[in-house]
This record gives sequence, structure tokens and C-alpha cells, in this order.
Amino acid sequence: MKILFTASECVPFVKTGGLADVVGALAPVLSKQGHDVRVILPMYTAIDQKYQADMEFVLHFDVQLGWRRQYCGIQKLVKDGVTYYFLDNKYYFGRPYVYGLGGDEYERYGFFCRAALNALPLLDFQPDIIHAHDWQSGMVPALLKIQYQHLPFYANMRTMYTIHNLQYQGIFGIKEVQDVLGLGDDLFTSDKLECYGCANFMKAGLVYSDVITTVSPSYAEEITTAYYGERMDGLIRARHDSLYGVLNGIDVDEYNPETDPLIHKTYTADTLELKVENKMQLQRDLGLEVNADIPLIAMVGRLSNQKGLDLVDCVLGDIMSENVQLVVLGMGEARYTNLFSWAEQQYPGKMAARFAMDHQLAHRLYASADFFLMPSLFEPCGLSQLISLRYGTIPIVRETGGLRDTVLSYNKFNNEGNGFTFLNYNAHDMLNVIRRALGYYRDQKDVITMLRKRGMAGDYSWTHSAADYVSIYEKMLG
Repeated sequence: MKILFTASECVPFVKTGGLADVVGALAPVLSKQGHDVRVILPMYTAIDQKYQADMEFVLHFDVQLGWRRQYCGIQKLVKDGVTYYFLDNKYYFGRPYVYGLGGDEYERYGFFCRAALNALPLLDFQPDIIHAHDWQSGMVPALLKIQYQHLPFYANMRTMYTIHNLQYQGIFGIKEVQDVLGLGDDLFTSDKLECYGCANFMKAGLVYSDVITTVSPSYAEEITTAYYGERMDGLIRARHDSLYGVLNGIDVDEYNPETDPLIHKTYTADTLELKVENKMQLQRDLGLEVNADIPLIAMVGRLSNQKGLDLVDCVLGDIMSENVQLVVLGMGEARYTNLFSWAEQQYPGKMAARFAMDHQLAHRLYASADFFLMPSLFEPCGLSQLISLRYGTIPIVRETGGLRDTVLSYNKFNNEGNGFTFLNYNAHDMLNVIRRALGYYRDQKDVITMLRKRGMAGDYSWTHSAADYVSIYEKMLG
């Protein structure tokens, strides 16, 4: 099969969140299986120079956006069997940020969607499947259906649209989007592109794609309800027959405690004593009390309500009154950077916070921590719990979305489970589960060792997920 991914980010080139990990990991796996996989991305200034130096200029063309004629250059790079095309326009992507500060996101990603489709005949690439990711690519299925599919070159292309996080939808003024993409008033009705008086890129993908997927079976169920559906639940229910939940994997080569060059000491399930050495080195480096016996809880990710940090805020004093250390790594809302800055001062030697996107420190935390806390309000899939399992760090999570699909609470009666979980979005339920986990750490080390080894033995690779995607692709092509 010939498969085209359209996405706004992709590792190793540019990353702000899990979308980049998924696109960057899935494409090479599909390529290894013999498919012709290509990825179209914006050519951001932020892409590392070492990758830019390896790119080859292919061609350029003009893109008509309403009254504007905009230049689009295409740079090409082949890596791990995948051909990557970067759409170059300095006005839209030559900025020091990936998303958000210019007030013209509709124009930037309208350009991206239009240019991606216009580029295909020029590149002489006629994909069977266009796999569009998140709101930034949401107009690709819509434009294909509305403006391109009558042309012979595009007539047989099928589209899959993947929701990575339904909360981020790309909502803009109707007139602005019409002006950029040349879409008539007849398309801005409630059954098409209009959404509560606005234009919505996510809705465009949901309405016009042939198939919708999201990143875990549980999240696929959840988004059909009003609680999780972000005002899209009615539309998603209407398209339930073409909705699939496919669980994400992780790059098991990058996240491998046996070979990871970013951690202090590599280790395996048989050399868990070396995991303790990682912890003690981290304690030294972060100014925590150096003590192998104190349980260390880590949190890595975006500092926002979605991640359940308001629960942590409610009972932080109770958590810190335990014999425990807490390390937080991430960037986000001022409320939480202020909270954890205060906590670091309040609990010296017990609490450390670093407000950065620090790839190496993240690896070190996965390798060093005893427990990984993810009390998310919602979590489409989550990768952090999979990475922590891979490193023998036991997850403590709320049962939602992909967390529910991947972490099973330890049951002492049948000895099943690989972590600790709670159901209700409640601070004291979370606190009770943390205390339960700490109880095993204190009194039943054998259970902790068993859970570590069980986590490390799991298969979190993309192999199963890729097979699921291929099966859906084949179904789409009949």
C-alpha cells in the first residue's frame, strides 16, 4: 500500500507532545512491513540543523489561498525507509515557535492542508490512503472530498483521520477560514463545517474522512459521551460505525533500560539493583536526600488540569507527609509551576521540580523512580505509563482512556495486575491508592519486585498497533 501521513509534528524533527511520537514511530514500522510510507510536515525553523543539513530541495510551487499566492518549497529527507517531505514557507513556519502566538493558525494550517494535497501530483505520489492527524490536518479529508476528488488523480484516495486529543480542535472564525480556503456558505451548516457559530478544523476531519480512529479503545468509547466528547459526541456517535480505537505503542529501542545512553546505569529485570543506583544519582543531582529506601514518585508531562494536577494540589501536603520523594518535570500553566515551586521550598530534600522539556532528565526519571503518577482527568492514550512500565517503574493512574487499557490494578488475591489504579476523579481516592502502593513498598518488597519485572516483560512496541492500522486500511480499500 501507498500511505501518506499528514501531521504538524513528528519525532525526531519536531515535538511538542505525543502526536509527534506516534507519527514518528508508526511510519517506520509500516515501512518495514513493506508499505510505501511518506510523511508531509511543515518546515519549521525549530527543526534541528543536523536534519536540515541532510534535506534535499525537490521543487517549489505556488499555493492559492483566497486572494493570496504563497510560495511552497519542498525539502525531502529519507530516514528508516520513510520519505519525509517538509513544506517550506518562511512566512508561516519560519517562526521561533511551533504553535500559537501569531493569531493566524487557521491560515498556517489551511496553507499546510492545501499545499499537502497540491504537492502530490508534483511529487508523482498517488497514495491509496491519506492518514491525517489531529486538527492541524483536519482540513485534508474535507478539501479532498469537496474540491479535489472529482479530479482523476485524487479520485480513489481514501482518508483516515486520527484524533490524538479531542480537546484541541482548531476553532476559528467562519469568514477567516472561508477567505483562506475558498469554501462556500453552503458548507458552513451544522452537518458539515459549522460548529457553534465557528469553523472547526477537527470537525472537518470528523465529517469528511472515510474512517476515524483514536489512540485507545477506551478513549474511542469515552468520546461518544457528553462528559468526554468536547461537544463533538453527537457527531462521533453518528459515525460510530466508522470509529476505531487503536492503542499506541512506544519506540522500544529508544526506551530501553538495557541500552539507554541517557541514564546513569543501564539495567535489566535481572539487575534491578542498578535501577537503585540510578535513583541515588538522581537524588544527588536534584538535591534530594540520598537514600535508597525512600520511595521516589515521578511525574513527567504537560502541567495542566487534564493531567489531574488539581487533585495533586488538593492533597499535596498529605502526600509529602509520607516518607516519600516527589519529582515533577514539565511545562505548562502558571498555577502549577507556582504550586511546585512553592512545594520545592516547603519540602527541601523531598521535592524537586524542573520546568522544562528535558529529554534526558525524562529518561532518567523513568529509570530512577519507584512509582509514576498519572491521575489524568482524561488521557486519550498516554505514553508515559508505557515507558514507565518498560523501565520497571510502577504506574499509579486513574482509570480513563488509554490508562485503563494498559494499567491493571494489582490484585493480591489472584496476583494479577501491573500497577495501581483508582476510578473516581477524586483527590482522596488518589491519595488512598498512593498510600496503598507505598504500603507494599514498605512492607512487601517482593510484590514491588514482581510488579517491576512484570512491567518490564510487557510488549509495548508498535507491532500490534501497526497490524491493527493495516487491517483498517485494507478494509477501507475494500
